This record gives sequence, structure tokens and C-alpha cells, in this order.
Amino acid sequence: MRIKRKTPGAVGALLRREGLYSSHLTTWRAGRERGDLAGPTILKKRGPVPRVADPRDKRIAELEPATTFWRKRAERAEALIEVQKNIAALLGTPATTERSS
Repeated sequence: MRIKRKTPGAVGALLRREGLYSSHLTTWRAGRERGDLAGPTILKKRGPVPRVADPRDKRIAELEPATTFWRKRAERAEALIEVQKNIAALLGTPATTERSS
């Protein structure tokens, strides 16, 4: 497809108005002939590029349920120990605590 020149200097005026040079036309025409300017066959979506999933994020997501389970279990165990200490104090028997170092 060629631009028809109805008046002398029309292409030059268009290039000046758009801030382009005649060498751009030469480059674009050569690219068109090579097939470089065929364009994408599928339209690209606009917007931010989606993040590539980090394998560590997947592993963290896999471990979160187990972490939550063990955290809740530890909280229940600590609450049970407190109840046992209170019962021992009410009964007058000293509660012995063994801690591993």
C-alpha cells in the first residue's frame, strides 16, 4: 500500500507533523517486505505482566496447613498444662516440671 501524493510535499508535511524522518519509512517498508511487520496473530492483553510463580511460594502454601495444625496443638497443650498446674495447686500437690535442655 502506497501513500498517494495529491499535493507536492504532503508526505514531508505529514512526517514533520508526526516527528518522523524519511529513513523511518525506508526501515518500515523493508520490514514489511521481510514480513517483520505482520503483527501478532493474537492480541496481547494490556496491563501488568503476570508474576512468575516462585517455587518457594508453592512450598510455603503446602506447609501452611501443617504449621497451623501444629501451632494450634501446641496452644492446646500449653492450656492443658496450665489446667494441670491449677489442679495441682488446688489439691496441694506440687507440680513438677521437667524441661529438656
